[in-house]
Amino acid sequence: MNILVTGGAGYVGSHAARWLARAGHEIWIYDNLSRGHREAVPAGRLIEGELADTAKLAGVMVARQIDAVMHFAAYALVGESVADPAMYYRNNVLGSLSLLEAMRASGVRRIVFSSTTATYGEPEKMPIREDFPQRPINPYGFSKLVVEHALADYAAAYGFGYAALRYFNAAGATPDGDLGEDHDPESHLIPIVLQVALGQREKLTIFGDDYPTPDGTCIRDYVHVDDLASAHLAALDRLHEGVALKLNLGTGRGTSVRQVIDACRRVTGHAIPVEIGQRRPGDPPELVADSSLARETLGWKPKYTQIEPIVDTAWRWHKSHPRGYAG
Repeated sequence: MNILVTGGAGYVGSHAARWLARAGHEIWIYDNLSRGHREAVPAGRLIEGELADTAKLAGVMVARQIDAVMHFAAYALVGESVADPAMYYRNNVLGSLSLLEAMRASGVRRIVFSSTTATYGEPEKMPIREDFPQRPINPYGFSKLVVEHALADYAAAYGFGYAALRYFNAAGATPDGDLGEDHDPESHLIPIVLQVALGQREKLTIFGDDYPTPDGTCIRDYVHVDDLASAHLAALDRLHEGVALKLNLGTGRGTSVRQVIDACRRVTGHAIPVEIGQRRPGDPPELVADSSLARETLGWKPKYTQIEPIVDTAWRWHKSHPRGYAG
């Protein structure tokens, strides 16, 4: 198929695009490069443009005979969304609606959407299932939930087929070390810990060690970025008009902040000094996925289920690209 990958110059989008290409699909990356990287896009496959440019998007879909869309283009920093919600509603919500209208105008009816566990807010029990209430506690999570509702409405009214894939904590890099995380500023735990190992940070701050967890630090479900990419490919293969998939993507295994740091120490051989800071507002003690529905529906099973192999791939990337795609 001919696939348009919005945000395909970003972290998860670039990995998914590679999986699509290796599966024999013709891919086109649509990205404004505000947070993505030209170096992460295969040569000759980048179309620079804004999500808000509905006419350009529709023109691209017609000219490239697009069969389906994978939509990764979104801002994804919780703290930033609280400080500047207008930016998140404009880009994540209005931009996504522009994309859906371009699809409608050009006759494209299949879309795989990058959603998030943040739509659940602070669930009362673990692991999190798809039928749990979605009560986001920040603009980022709410912006993703709005798009999920829009997809359901477009499916009902216009025959769209869609998959909303709710990620837990994306982590890791390609095993060969040529695609990985490069955010500015960096907000994800594993890259920040590895920056300490590289000498780019003096120490790591643990935000709270008094949570009701075995070691007092927050627990998260870390899912390898290549496993996320394989799930997108599996979802695409099952889409046709009228299909509506809403699926969690995680390993079902929780790893605490201290356990992540210890894994990084083992992989890198560095001491990685830490200090204890105050809790961050809105950090739930534990977020772990029940991904059994994705396994049943897609036949998807994550390859990486332990934190150390995930960290190992990330370390390979950061060690060979200490300044990200800049070198």
